[in-house]
Amino acid sequence: MRGSLDGIRVLEAASFIAGPYCAMMLADQGADVIKIERPGSGDENRAEPPFFKGESAPFMLWNRNKRSVTLDLKAAEDKERFLKLVDTADVLIENFRTGAMDRLGFGYEELAKRNPRLIYASVTGYGGNGPLSKTGGFDLVLQGFTGLMALSGGEHEGPHRLPIPICDITAGLYLSVGVLSALQARERTGRGQRVETSLYEAGLALQLYEAASYFATGTTPKKLGQKHRGVAPYQVFPTSDGHITLGIAQQNFWVRFCELVGQPELASDPRFATNGDRMANNDELILVMNAILAKDTTKAWLERLAELGIPSGPIQTTDQALTHEQAVARGMVVSVTHPAVGVTSTLGSPIKMSEFPPSVRMPAPLLGEHNDSLLGPLAAVENSRRSHGERS
Repeated sequence: MRGSLDGIRVLEAASFIAGPYCAMMLADQGADVIKIERPGSGDENRAEPPFFKGESAPFMLWNRNKRSVTLDLKAAEDKERFLKLVDTADVLIENFRTGAMDRLGFGYEELAKRNPRLIYASVTGYGGNGPLSKTGGFDLVLQGFTGLMALSGGEHEGPHRLPIPICDITAGLYLSVGVLSALQARERTGRGQRVETSLYEAGLALQLYEAASYFATGTTPKKLGQKHRGVAPYQVFPTSDGHITLGIAQQNFWVRFCELVGQPELASDPRFATNGDRMANNDELILVMNAILAKDTTKAWLERLAELGIPSGPIQTTDQALTHEQAVARGMVVSVTHPAVGVTSTLGSPIKMSEFPPSVRMPAPLLGEHNDSLLGPLAAVENSRRSHGERS
């Protein structure tokens, strides 16, 4: 099945998550992604647990649909091979520290001279300019530096790390949007361009409510725990046997809820009559909500709330979420056959398209698995040139 990016060749000179995640997004859309890895060790994620039959499960997930070649970008012969691959590429994705590709001779200006149609996509820790541009970045550090940690966790707890690499993943997503935009621009101009983002900018860009609040009031947004910054009640609540999420983001939902629980007077209570009132008295509201919802089970509440169309849901574990019938219906878990581990599962694409849907066509590659098929022809061309030169 053809993808929307069928015929687009992407070179991925990247490791860890952000760059490879961007390349995976493009690969799922049909791009031919060639992953450039160090000989012997490859991408650092190949050594990250947990392992499945000797292969890194994390590496396999976000490196599917790619081919792997091994090149030492500091060695003269391999540098020349890399440049020949650049000549055939539409996109280069790299996540070296700022300035490293320039020192290797692979900076944007240099490569654009060889291939003016090349889209050169970079993701770094802090961006390509500014006082921290030369500083390396990891998701953990950037979650703290961008303010995300100061907003996460309980109201009266210290800073809390989100348990997912949110800056890495989001930077990869933003970079993929930039690449797709540059490809569209190239259709009009015939020229490539440089695309850049960073973990730092990704972490800042996620703070929509917080940035709006700071710009409007000049005050530092407070840690809210489970509360929402603009709507109440909107959080996790305990039931008699577990927890539910309950999002009463509209006034009609609040009125329905008050009628459902047999306390219609709450809808006109001066403390809770409007969303503004509920926000101003959120602590008191939470106590009232906790007392109401603790009277029955999660299942019972969810059934009643669903009947009235009030947004709510259970708290699922990862295994429950991945095996839920909705995940199956939406194709969010798919099978792929890996050359070393056999049939395994991976996440499906969250993007659905009617004409050219994304797909998982290939498993993550073994290290250097495609050296012969990709580098062999380059060597053959070089040998032919040398032979021709000797005869002449």
